[in-house]
Amino acid sequence: MTSSASAAAKSILDFVDTNHQAQIHFLGELVKVPSDNPPGDCNPHAARAAELLERLGFTVERHAVPKDAVAANGMISATNLIIRKRFGADGKVVALNAHGDVVPPGEGWSVDPYGAVIKDGVMYGRGVAVSKSDFATYAFALKALDESGAAKNGAVELHFTYDEEAGGAIGPGLIMAEGLSKPDYVISAGFSYSVTIAHNGCLHLEVRVEGKSAHAARPDTGVDALEAATKLLTSLYALRERYKATRSKVPGIDHPTLTIGLISGGINTNVVPDLVTMRIDRRLIPEENPEEAERELISEIERVCAAMPGIHVKTRRVLLARPFTPQPGQQKLVEALQRNARLVMGIDIPAEGVPLYTDARLYSAAGVPTALYGAGPRSLLEANGHRADEKLKLEDLRKATKVVALTLAELLG
Repeated sequence: MTSSASAAAKSILDFVDTNHQAQIHFLGELVKVPSDNPPGDCNPHAARAAELLERLGFTVERHAVPKDAVAANGMISATNLIIRKRFGADGKVVALNAHGDVVPPGEGWSVDPYGAVIKDGVMYGRGVAVSKSDFATYAFALKALDESGAAKNGAVELHFTYDEEAGGAIGPGLIMAEGLSKPDYVISAGFSYSVTIAHNGCLHLEVRVEGKSAHAARPDTGVDALEAATKLLTSLYALRERYKATRSKVPGIDHPTLTIGLISGGINTNVVPDLVTMRIDRRLIPEENPEEAERELISEIERVCAAMPGIHVKTRRVLLARPFTPQPGQQKLVEALQRNARLVMGIDIPAEGVPLYTDARLYSAAGVPTALYGAGPRSLLEANGHRADEKLKLEDLRKATKVVALTLAELLG
């Protein structure tokens, strides 16, 4: 590293340290504004985020998603925020993406889920780790780079979107489809102690098992949809066991999974059920073909139900999120993140896959080298992601911001 590069790196690290309390305040203000999805009324959060970003000196583009697209996505409102910072006329464009929508808080919290409570250096709140933290990581990393004096040529963009919990189609999917951004690299929200290079895809399938209602005193005159659904469930759980034999070669990812997450049906206690609906979550490992996996699952459902007289079955795709798989050029991005993580944290962090799915897949599917990295612990479970008392060690926020800022300086240097 040259003396000028060393000075720039020191300036970046000093900026993050000096502004750490301001960054904590910034994150806390984001946590305090609910953005639960569902129901997905996220414009108030986008408005607050834009206000806070403008106070930092950024010019914020507000791209309101059309109402029909929002409704089709099962949401109420969404606005995509884009910040662009150009350094020189040429060079690479690096986009940083995080999502502001969160799952509802649920029960079991020991603190107000929107209180941004800090205890022993840990902030608690819904979305504090997934992924409002990386609004703060990326915004302050860009500020640190901008004020560092580092020699740089290229551009950095911040993409803050609001539909990751609903699939990403009107967030990063829309940004890429409409040509609002053409990045050369993307860093998407992740955790501090590893770089995610691949992840599972996900199929959500709705199944309607239809029978015929009858008085419970004469069940022989009806066709019991719940009885049929029970037989179908038994078959699906057996299929889930068989999936365990299919192993992924990606470190951090095991095998395909299947979960029946929702089920409803019946009219009244004294009526033979004429309809049962269920929602299936089928996780796809990177090696699987999503369409083929969907066809095989539907074929099994239809096979089981066809063996029961009077039963009809209908299926509807709710979501198909393709797996995130590496693109050519990803290794350069991954190595830069690992190198700078070693510098900041003094440890080697792995590059691995994770079994969940994220918006990163949408950038990668467009051919952009993409990796996940941001503020957080070693796993979603450790962060209490999607659970009560979601939390973030504020030192991890500081460390991740330094890593990302140094990586931006390297990619644009």
